[in-house]
Amino acid sequence: MTDRRQFLQHLGIGVLILGATSPLTQCQSEKSPEASIPLDPLALPRSTPEQQGISSEAILQFLADIKTSGIEFHSFMLVRKGHVVAEGWWDPYGPHLKHTLYSLSKSFTSTGIGMLVAEGKLSVEDQVLSFFPEYAPAEVSENLGAMKIKHLLTMTTGHGQDTMGALRSAEDNIWVKAFLARTVDFEPGTHFLYNTGATYMLSAILQKQSGQTLFDYLSERLFVPLGIDGADWETCPMGINTGGYGLRVRTEDIAKLGQLYLQKGEWKGKQLLPATWVEEATKKQTNSQEGDNDWSQGYGYQFWRCKPAPGFYRGDGAFGQYCIVIPQKETVLAITSESFDMQASMQIAWDNLLPALSDEKIAENTSSYQLLSEKLKQLKLDPPMLAASSPKAAEVSGKSFKLATNDWEIQTVSFQFTDQDCTFTLQDAKGSQQIMCGLSAWIIDRNERSEERSLFAVPGRTTVPSQIAASATWKDENTLQMTWRFIENAHHDQIDCTFDGDKVVISFKNSVAIGRKQEDERMNLTGQA
Repeated sequence: MTDRRQFLQHLGIGVLILGATSPLTQCQSEKSPEASIPLDPLALPRSTPEQQGISSEAILQFLADIKTSGIEFHSFMLVRKGHVVAEGWWDPYGPHLKHTLYSLSKSFTSTGIGMLVAEGKLSVEDQVLSFFPEYAPAEVSENLGAMKIKHLLTMTTGHGQDTMGALRSAEDNIWVKAFLARTVDFEPGTHFLYNTGATYMLSAILQKQSGQTLFDYLSERLFVPLGIDGADWETCPMGINTGGYGLRVRTEDIAKLGQLYLQKGEWKGKQLLPATWVEEATKKQTNSQEGDNDWSQGYGYQFWRCKPAPGFYRGDGAFGQYCIVIPQKETVLAITSESFDMQASMQIAWDNLLPALSDEKIAENTSSYQLLSEKLKQLKLDPPMLAASSPKAAEVSGKSFKLATNDWEIQTVSFQFTDQDCTFTLQDAKGSQQIMCGLSAWIIDRNERSEERSLFAVPGRTTVPSQIAASATWKDENTLQMTWRFIENAHHDQIDCTFDGDKVVISFKNSVAIGRKQEDERMNLTGQA
């Protein structure tokens, strides 16, 4: 059974101002379209788009196409010639919030391996098995014995399927042992297969060789110099960072990684990463997936090649987390989102931004720049707005509903309505928890939470702490729909509460299930007043 103390881990720690957003570029005066200078000395410098050779009109069209696409963007940051020229967050997301990266984490892991190689503590030619002889299977196959670090980096380990599932289900919780126990179907280096377990092994090897977790290793050598603060990274049961996923950083931190690679590993006069590693990591090391898209252009060391032109590359993660680097145009584009068509997400950038990148400064356009600044301030994801009130609210407000036996051991739930909000409360033998939902508006939780995971978490999707923006609306006279948006994650929950006399039925729908038109596997809660 799940402990109630694990409930609502998504509510996180911190104080946010409802509705606050921070535009990328702010106009100082109508006569001078100079971008504001960030107060953070470690922040990237700001500039107007035109000063760096891209028109405000092109960025406005980029935003317009995002809106018409129906794809849910959470943030973007466009960096040209080392200057941020446009940035935006769709409220309730904000610049101070970290965001889950999914497989974009892999590019950070690769960076750590490159640093360890530069220290002379590792070689891409080292055999994987040599680091963990204690976990070697009784019979070591020829293919397993031939597997090297470079095969982990290039996703050419020889496995026939992603090993991550086997790692997560390992009965003894030793993921390294589970990886080495998997059958290696092909000769390493001859077969590309996207394999998140391979990236986990890079993290495990780095920890074995450096004596530090991947997160601690990068914190000292990458995060501090780049000014990346407040990040976190999931770990396996043995305390090894997951490597292939689980890192959370801010949008500007993603852009900084891209800028570091664009500058061939140099940052403020110091070579953090060898230029030779940057070249090796971002060039085509192996063929990748079949087809004619941005995943069929080849794969490097945990970086994908991009379709529009040779030399373009990116780190990317599920649901549209991107660090796109365009060296020929001195451009970096960072994106966070919940996209169910990742190719379409990138295509919006290719169609609007790429053609607009000029090698020269272009004339200032004060009116367009000011319009862009206003648009960036106004970006938002509206909460569901069906009906703000129902006669049922007065009938159920303050009532306690005793729940039938359930997996979460919740005993009662109640709803308290005002003209502006609904407070949802659940209780068990240990105490109570609350979420305040704005009626057709977002309310961002300001409470500190210590739970390790959410009671209603979707495995692999929403099992890490996150602040939450919550709203409620009435689908019909008897059904209250709450939306809990996990604003340090990529997803949200839709929770329907249907009242029938003295009874309530509470059902769940995660945004992934909605986007993929699937059923949510979580059980309904039923209660009696």
